[in-house]
Amino acid sequence: MNDQIKMSVSPMMHSKNGKSIFVMFQDADRYLEISLPEFKVMSNQGFSEDEVTQIILYAKSEQDSITALAKGINPVKAMMKE
Repeated sequence: MNDQIKMSVSPMMHSKNGKSIFVMFQDADRYLEISLPEFKVMSNQGFSEDEVTQIILYAKSEQDSITALAKGINPVKAMMKE
């Protein structure tokens, strides 16, 4: 995976299907969004199938850390910083 890829994590979202977290990976030209805990690709612009597989494997290995990050995000406080 490119060292320049940045990861962003959403707050934990509650829906009729349970709880979801949306994780975005992007660099200058490409964008990938997956949902956890399903690891479903929501959007992909520019990443190859092999790169998507690598990113999903990374997200699976870091699922506990990503979940902890998402639980710690306060959406109201985050909006106030903008």
